Amino acid sequence: MKNYIIIGGSKGVGEQIVKELSEKGNFCHVISRSEPTYEFNGNWHQLDALADTLPTIDTVDGLVYCLGSINLKPFNRLSLEDFNSDLNVNFFGALKAFQHYLPALKKSEQASVVFFSTVAVQSGMPYHASIAAAKGAVEGLVKSLAAEFAPKIRVNAIAPSLIDTPLAAGILRSDQIRENMIAKHPLKRILNPIDVSKTACFLLTEGSNGITGQIIVQDNGLVSLSY
Repeated sequence: MKNYIIIGGSKGVGEQIVKELSEKGNFCHVISRSEPTYEFNGNWHQLDALADTLPTIDTVDGLVYCLGSINLKPFNRLSLEDFNSDLNVNFFGALKAFQHYLPALKKSEQASVVFFSTVAVQSGMPYHASIAAAKGAVEGLVKSLAAEFAPKIRVNAIAPSLIDTPLAAGILRSDQIRENMIAKHPLKRILNPIDVSKTACFLLTEGSNGITGQIIVQDNGLVSLSY
């Protein structure tokens, strides 16, 4: 049994990660403001991961930082507060978690850390300046940490396209918009939380022991293919 921390594990992709890890007999520490509405093997720590002190956990085999934001606006409508907010949620929160749990990660025989980026870093998209900048910082952090802490700790990120989660409800607000988004993807689908959670769980486990410092693009072919 391994010991995992999932920050933002009460819903969406984080929920599915916790369920899969728990079903395989692992112990999950879920850190979130809202209580998980599902059963899992582990503990729930109710707190704000950005503002509160993170709980002390002795040994950590894997850390997943799932908190994120979708702040899409024309550049002339973005304020410095928007950029600061996106950096705080996506970059500084991930940095804080890694710094806090680094001693515990070092105690594991082979630890793995998973962060989240976006395909908007790989391929420029309009209205994504703030979130792409924040996630670009995450990608730089991933590569630096992976180099510095190899071979003891592996660090990777997943860069998905749009995922059908509560966070994306404002974008997928009508059937017509959903159909238009599906049509843009070569695989004619939108990612669901289980798609991405399976990738995250793979990066956490021994099957990915040769993978570190990578940004795994998972986009149903949206920006990976000329279509």
